[in-house]
Amino acid sequence: MKVAFIGLGVMGYPMAGHLQKAGHDVCVYNRSVEKAQKWKTEYSGSYAQTPALAAKDCDMVFCCVGNDDDVRQVVLGEQGILAGMPTGSILVDHTTASANVAREIAEIATEQGKYFLDAPVSGGQAGAENGMLTVMVGGEQTIFDKAQAVMDAYARFSKLMGSVGSGQLAKMVNQICIAGVVQGLAEGFNFAEKVGLDSQALVETISKGAAGSWQMENRYKTMFAGEYDFGFAVDWMRKDLAIAFEEAKKNNAPLPMTQMVDEFYQEIQASGGSRWDTSSLISRFKD
Repeated sequence: MKVAFIGLGVMGYPMAGHLQKAGHDVCVYNRSVEKAQKWKTEYSGSYAQTPALAAKDCDMVFCCVGNDDDVRQVVLGEQGILAGMPTGSILVDHTTASANVAREIAEIATEQGKYFLDAPVSGGQAGAENGMLTVMVGGEQTIFDKAQAVMDAYARFSKLMGSVGSGQLAKMVNQICIAGVVQGLAEGFNFAEKVGLDSQALVETISKGAAGSWQMENRYKTMFAGEYDFGFAVDWMRKDLAIAFEEAKKNNAPLPMTQMVDEFYQEIQASGGSRWDTSSLISRFKD
């Protein structure tokens, strides 16, 4: 299948690579041409100077950029994805953005005889690199079925959550839940240090019970060690939570715990930890 991938950040770069390794003919676009050239050298695909050129003649186009404004720019601009996509092709947006922008893009795509899925992912940089992402999708069943087979190159699980926008709404729930889990780990691990428990023995034990989680098993060593210079950045988490807060206002869904954790992340940003992993919540107890 001829596909394009727009946006070669820490997620998009390896995701596009998995598509090429799976045998698809992949053309990439990135604002930094140097990164696109590096990707081409590493994966033997091709790159284009604009999103429209990358999307030309493609069966499917994937996008993973920063926020709503970035999505609109690379999709709707004069040299945007929709300007290059042929009729009947599918645009899959992996950006974590608002449900509103997903619906906006879908409406415009439909008017042009093209298809759209909002498909934010979970699993972080490691999940992207290892091809083990979870994909939450909004759109039509028949279009999802076509895209799912291609997304399998980098996804361990993908699920249609409902109509367009539902993928983004599911990702908001994902981030809300993560915020609470990581704060719980920060408090629990700090408590464990204060009372002198062995961290390895502790996690080996409680991870097998009801307290177990992905965050516990993958972040406990670095949290105890005070190492945060990796992973999903605090800046990105606050961007995602801001989207959730905006949606919560419209739907009258209180998020008191999430708002508290967001304030803690704001403190970490102020102390210079903007690019630290979200597990850096424990740093508030170490200072």
